[in-house]
Amino acid sequence: MGMAWYDEPLDEYLTFLRANRGLSPNTLRAYGADVAGCLHLLTLRGVGSLSDVTIDALRLWMAHESRSHARSSMARRTVAVRGFFRFCLDRGLIGADPAAGLMTPKIPSTLPAVLTEAQAARLMTSADRVADAATGETRKAGETDAGCDGHGRDGLGCVADDGAGNDGVGTDGDTDTPVALRDAAIMELLYATGIRVAELTGLDVDDVDFAQRTARVTGKGNKQRVVPFGAPAARALRRWLERGRPALLRDDTPALFLGVRGGRLGQRAARRTVHEEAARAGVPDISPHALRHSAATHMLNGGADLREVQEMLGHSSLATTQRYTHVSIEQLRGRYAQAFPRA
Repeated sequence: MGMAWYDEPLDEYLTFLRANRGLSPNTLRAYGADVAGCLHLLTLRGVGSLSDVTIDALRLWMAHESRSHARSSMARRTVAVRGFFRFCLDRGLIGADPAAGLMTPKIPSTLPAVLTEAQAARLMTSADRVADAATGETRKAGETDAGCDGHGRDGLGCVADDGAGNDGVGTDGDTDTPVALRDAAIMELLYATGIRVAELTGLDVDDVDFAQRTARVTGKGNKQRVVPFGAPAARALRRWLERGRPALLRDDTPALFLGVRGGRLGQRAARRTVHEEAARAGVPDISPHALRHSAATHMLNGGADLREVQEMLGHSSLATTQRYTHVSIEQLRGRYAQAFPRA
């Protein structure tokens, strides 16, 4: 099968993005597939060169794709196609940009799903107790992690073990020690820092600074930032590094979190861990990204500055972070309606 007429300019566009935008391999693949899909459909409708493409042809493509794709997906496709034709114009491959007037579909503004602070505390305590049980450790009634004052887990809802019951934690030893320690560290670090699951699985051992209690994170566009974590996360990470990771390590990999075969933990496995821990703790099913939403909301509820939360989460736009203030306001309205007799 020969090359399509658009393969060469598309390859040039992706090479440009790779060199100048610092996009991840997954994003590059998505952009390439989006543009190729558009141009393939136009080819089937008689378009044979870049100069043949018109705004009407692109609107037909959008109408066709919109029947089977969500608005959020169409927004990304539109951005990719607009970027491609703008690149072609800048390179002199076309005399006018047919996609300049292509409008991005409006995406309904939805508030991110979050756990309450009590649910988040229950989730963390559940994961920690599984790790305690796997290592044979027990905590006395009222005992908390070092540095937690009993009023908040790093300001985000640490709760003491009252010694009563299991809070949804099984005691049948069905989780082996290394994985239990790893999963507890994953849960604590995700909640303490609000990092993305891709950032979590990309961490190396050397990225963690226990003296400063910080982690060096590589985010979108290969941008690095340093995020702090508290005493509970530090304790979970130390236990994993000292007693869990050596048991799983097969090759000399620098990865902080390992899979059961000894290699770097994959994103899918990390997501599965969060879902399983949520089910075990008896809290609403959440994804790692929802845990990120929860951390951001709880930080703002605790009085954190919006700019500080923006920097910690690695948001390029403050508007993205401001979504969490809306969640806080909605929760405040709910509490007000319940507590105030004239609400």
